[in-house]
This record gives sequence, C-alpha cells and structure tokens, in this order.
Amino acid sequence: MKSFHWHNPYPSVRIPLFARNIVSTSHPLAAQAGLRMLYAGGNAVDAAIAAAATITMVEPVSCGLGGDAFAIVWHEGQAHGLNASGHSPAAWSADYFAKKYGRNEKGEPNAPKRGVDSVTVPGVVAGWAALHRKFGRLPFADLMAPAIEIAKRGYVVSPILAHKWAAAVPELKDQPGFAQAFMPGGRAPAVGERFCLPGAAKTFEAIGQSDGQAMYTGDLAKRLVAYLNSHGSSHTLDDFASYEPQWVEPLQKDYRGYTLHELPPNGQGIAALMAVGILDSFDLRALGLDSVASHHLQIEAMKLAFADLYRYVADPTSMQMSAEQLLEPAYLAERAKLIDPNRATNFGPGVPQAGGTIYMSVADESGMMVSFIQSNYMGFGSGVVLPDSGISLQNRGVGFSMQAGSANEIGPRKRPFHTIIPGFLSLAGRPVMSFGVMGGDMQPQGHLQTLVRMLDYDQQPQAACCAPRWKVNRDFTLDVESTMDPAIVAGLTAMGHELKSVEDPYMDFGAGQFIWRLSEDLEDGYAAASDSRRDGQAVGF
Repeated sequence: MKSFHWHNPYPSVRIPLFARNIVSTSHPLAAQAGLRMLYAGGNAVDAAIAAAATITMVEPVSCGLGGDAFAIVWHEGQAHGLNASGHSPAAWSADYFAKKYGRNEKGEPNAPKRGVDSVTVPGVVAGWAALHRKFGRLPFADLMAPAIEIAKRGYVVSPILAHKWAAAVPELKDQPGFAQAFMPGGRAPAVGERFCLPGAAKTFEAIGQSDGQAMYTGDLAKRLVAYLNSHGSSHTLDDFASYEPQWVEPLQKDYRGYTLHELPPNGQGIAALMAVGILDSFDLRALGLDSVASHHLQIEAMKLAFADLYRYVADPTSMQMSAEQLLEPAYLAERAKLIDPNRATNFGPGVPQAGGTIYMSVADESGMMVSFIQSNYMGFGSGVVLPDSGISLQNRGVGFSMQAGSANEIGPRKRPFHTIIPGFLSLAGRPVMSFGVMGGDMQPQGHLQTLVRMLDYDQQPQAACCAPRWKVNRDFTLDVESTMDPAIVAGLTAMGHELKSVEDPYMDFGAGQFIWRLSEDLEDGYAAASDSRRDGQAVGF
C-alpha cells in the first residue's frame, strides 16, 4: 500500500487517527453515535445510519430529516452506489412557476430559492432504509436510539455551528415553522447554550418502527403534505408514496494507478472524474507541491470540467450527452490541450463524440467501507419545518433550470441537478479510501485537490485535508482560502486568474472526512482524517 509523508506542513490541531474501526463525521456526537453501533456488533452501514440520523439533530444547519442523500458502499469486492435524491412533485412545470411567480427579463419563469415551492420529495430517510435492507446487521429501530436521546435531552451548541446558524436566521426566520423550531427565545442559540427538538424524538421512533415508511406513506407523510399544501404547495401523497431511491453503478476513472469512483448524474461527481482525466495529461509531481504551476493546472482542469457539467449534467433520463461520452479518454485528452500552462483561459463546454451538506466516512474491521453524504442544501434548505416534528425540508428544487430546452429543465417527477457527492478510491480492485468533501460546488474541487495531494505528492490524509484550498465560482472567477500562501495567490493573479472573494458562511471551502486503508490484510487497520473547518472528529477502536 501507499507510503505517505506523515508530517503536516500546515497549521492544524488535527492529527490522523489509526484504528481498525472508524467513524469520521463533522460533529463529535454523530461520530460517537456511529461508534456505539460498532461496539454493539453493528457494521459500517449500521454506524453510518446512526451517525446520519444523529447529525440531523446536532448539525441542523447542514442537513435534516427532509434532506437527500447519496452513498458508496464497498462490500465483498464491489462498490455499490445509492442515489437517494428526491424527485419533484408531479404538478411542477415551467408553466406552474410562471403562473405563480411570473417571468424574468429573459422570459424564463421565476422560482423561489426558499419556501414550499423549493421542496422536492426528501430522499434521505428512504436512503437509510435502503442501505439497511441491503447491508444492515442491527435492527433498524436501534439505529435511531442515539438521535432519539439527543432530541429529548438536547445538546450544547458549538462555536462553528452557532456561527452558521446565526448567519441563516435573517433569511429564513419568516419561513413556515422555522422560528418555532430553530429560534428558541426569538434568535439562534449561542455558543454553550443547550438546544432541544423534543418533537423529533417521536419522529425518529416512527421512522425506526416503520423502516422509514412513515415519511412516505404513513402519518408523517400525511402531515407533511397537509402542511406544505396549507402554505401553497402542490405536493401530493402520491408524490411521496411513489418515491424510491435507486441503486446505481458508480462511474470510475483511473488516475496515477488508482481508480476514483463517483456516482453518476444527477450528481456532480462526474466533474471530479473529468478533472482527473484531464490532469492525467500532465506531470504534476514534476511541478512541485504547492507550486503556482500545479495549482494553475488543477484550476484549469476544474474549469473545463465545470463548463461541461453545467451544460450537460441533469437527471439521466433527460441528458443530451451520456456520462460515458463525457468521460471518454480521447475527449478528455483533447480538452486538456486547451489548457495554456502559463495563462488562465475562459472555457466553454466541449462537444463530446455522439454515442448547505454533511459528509461522513465509516469503515469496520471486516473491510466494509461507507462513503455517505446527506444535505438540506444552502444550510437549512427551504427553511420550512413541520411543527413539532423536527423535520426540516431541503430546497433542492433550486437545482432545476428554468431555461426551455435545458437538459435540467424543471418538470414533473424529475431529479434536479445535485451538488452532493460521495467519493471512493480503489487500487487493482481493492478498497483504498472512503472520502468526501462537503460544501456545494466545492465538493468535486475538494475531491480533486485532496486526491492530487495524496496521489501526486504523497501527503498523508490529514495534511491533504488541512491544506489551504481554492474554489472556482459559478462565474469561473477564483476564490482562495485566507490561509493560502500570498506568493501562490500573487502567482495565480499574474497568470490571469480573476480573484473574487465570496461571502458564504455555510459553504466556505468545504470540509472533508477521509478513511484510508493501510494494508490489504487489514491488520494495520485504517488512517482517518477529519477536517478542522468543522466541529467534527474521527473516532475509533
């Protein structure tokens, strides 16, 4: 297996964790919930579900029971992919939004960023249930126990969580149910204050006892639909009852002898695959770690990938180009030729040949590894919360396009373009690393930057996680983390990269969790890293 440089050249309070069973999440209480399941005889999937349920309580600024999820599970020599993103209501169309919200100066329908008409059917609970049916060992109801305890007793709010919570309040305070659930005393909770969501305990109990069906065909579904309708939505019980997550075959791309696995569209994992495919044409190691030239090539590869992503990627049923066409080696090699090694370039999409989020990583001593991500998007999502239930609903409807003819055009029972992506790395058919970096558009960029550090420059996972990051914005300008070496920033500016500081207290520069398998026989266990940009940690035994 790979030999890393185990020192960390970046300021950090984090060190790698070495253990045979590991749970790494963005909140310590969620990590501990997963560890409890492993101690109780559960496997990595049981631990991931328990941690995922708990984190909806302890990091509500990033995810909730009304969110979506994706996962890659490595089990018995194979990567299994799960797409648990929800579909739109049957009533949604361009005309629906035009009649309700009018049209903009381009003649396209307006659509709200928050509120009930941004909510697609939530997939996360169905995703937990699907994972459990296929891989789980402990009773499903037992996996809800840590979340139930925290919902009843509450928890003390930490500094990073409090900051992101307070930043969301001005925009969301008037959304249905938000203030009642998330503004005790009329404001966001402060650092050191205890926060409770007692109504969520009954919700978790109903979810556990029904194997998740309460959210789709039971009383919770009926309450959700009635509440959404009372505030003007078009959701129906059939929209919820007809929803099912999908098991999918992960896409893959070889890079530096390893294989990167990402889920297929409607997610943006394909952008990371395109970027590494483009970078395969360059010798980054020869350019040196943290050199301006290396960063420049990575940024340009990411820009090329995003240009195609935003043009072509949508619900697979409506894509005009297939994932296979976008990943074709000859096409990516031609895209790589567009990169000027000395100057930033504005790229458009190519023409292939015809033919707010939490992330967690879990691994157990049997060799099962889980890469799992769930999100409400844009922090608290829609801002809509079902009273006395703890269910906060995502706003993934924002991911649709209102442009006529777009592959991602709004429509009935469609999955929107999605930002959340789990990642996985293998070597010659053997599992190597379960990993992910949460944070909207930052996610494939975080995958790329951390992989390059580990595979091209032999940096150990925690160092790769701690290193300063850049971010390509939607307008293809560049944002850089404040800790980045000023000489690198000056060098990128001299190459023509347009720097633009984006105020984004929720997404920022992402936050990752990484678990790397140290040996083929597992006697050495794993090395784990947890990002210091969040409150989380890796725990294990």
